[in-house]
Amino acid sequence: MRQVKLGLWGPEVSEVCFGSLAISPLQGRVTEEEGTSVLKYALEQGVNWIDTAEIYDNYAQIAAASKDYPNVRIISKSYSVTASEMRHSLEKARTALQRETLDFFLLHEQESALTLKGHAEAWEELLRAKEKGIVRWIGISTHAAAGVRAGALQPGLDVIHPILNYQGLGIIDGNLNAMLEAIAFAAELGIGIYAMKVFGGGHLSHDPEKAVAFVRSVQGVQAMALGMSSREEVDYNLLLLAGQEIPSELREKVKHRKRKLYIADWCQGCGLCLEACPQGALHLEKVAVVDPEACVLCGYCGRVCPHFCLKIV
Repeated sequence: MRQVKLGLWGPEVSEVCFGSLAISPLQGRVTEEEGTSVLKYALEQGVNWIDTAEIYDNYAQIAAASKDYPNVRIISKSYSVTASEMRHSLEKARTALQRETLDFFLLHEQESALTLKGHAEAWEELLRAKEKGIVRWIGISTHAAAGVRAGALQPGLDVIHPILNYQGLGIIDGNLNAMLEAIAFAAELGIGIYAMKVFGGGHLSHDPEKAVAFVRSVQGVQAMALGMSSREEVDYNLLLLAGQEIPSELREKVKHRKRKLYIADWCQGCGLCLEACPQGALHLEKVAVVDPEACVLCGYCGRVCPHFCLKIV
């Protein structure tokens, strides 16, 4: 599998990072045991790093799958705002992942310089953790071009995880050109960049070769996180990245696996999901209603629903 260097001072990793949101309880596509099996299978095929987050609630799953792969690197993220919250997030990850030292830890979903300013205490705690050897590399994830630019200027930042696909789906503050310009700016500073939502939450799965080729063409982007929830998806994506022929049966089985955000009929219309949706894909008509063209199937809305109405199916 192709190996890449993540920025000027990051580690060498496989070009594809296993996006574990797809096997986590947050999306609920598979059981914990099934997800663990899929992740372990991906590691057996040579994928050597895993993307997760505190809200995915799957640290135990990752620890179980990676226990025989001590060199596999793990990226996690949190919404911590204060120093004490960040210390708690770091210790939670270290304990649950059974890692004395964390490879990567990011601030989750940073939108701009203003957002980062609001998380200044947490960032300072990340810097201290890096100095102490608790975490090796630090950074941010973002759905915004302004987030990429602001992150690039953060002292001590090593890596940025931006949303990126050829249609610009999911970018919350502008268009694709703005994101490409921001990524070019960050890349000039030597920052490691790995893309998310390469297939636009499934909207671009009709032409996966184009989706992958586009991300590979963006100078400064070294890698991509791909969500996978079955062995077939692992096989499909690795063949795709290797430029090898994908058997027609496998292609049809994976390519046409449609997913959507399901909203149960007992929705109370409280509106909490609207606030949690980074894409603005939800609105209220007495109950929550989704715009399927805007939804990128992240599942973040489901975590705040007090009545468990929302699920990716």
